[in-house]
Amino acid sequence: MAVYNKLVRDRIPEMIRGNGQTCQTRILTEAEYKQELHKKLHEELREYLEASAQDDRHAVEELADLLEVIQALAGVHHCSVQELEAVRDGKAAERGGFKAKVYLMETTD
Repeated sequence: MAVYNKLVRDRIPEMIRGNGQTCQTRILTEAEYKQELHKKLHEELREYLEASAQDDRHAVEELADLLEVIQALAGVHHCSVQELEAVRDGKAAERGGFKAKVYLMETTD
């Protein structure tokens, strides 16, 4: 028996049962869900950082996992993915993105 005690993707229990195993699950409260999403964000970020040192394909898979968690967190904050993208787009229009690779070293008065 393996103990996980963590938030998993919606179809994971179905996949476990499909493999002939059993699993025990429960539905989280909203407060628990937000807390577990925060943990999942840290987990997925760590996995992305490890993968990015290996190869691009694995790194992109981990980025997709991060994006899934970010989209779920947007919902927790009563924001649609489209609204989140609009906020991101607005900030990019005002301040720019990161494509130019600008590295700020210092400022003076």
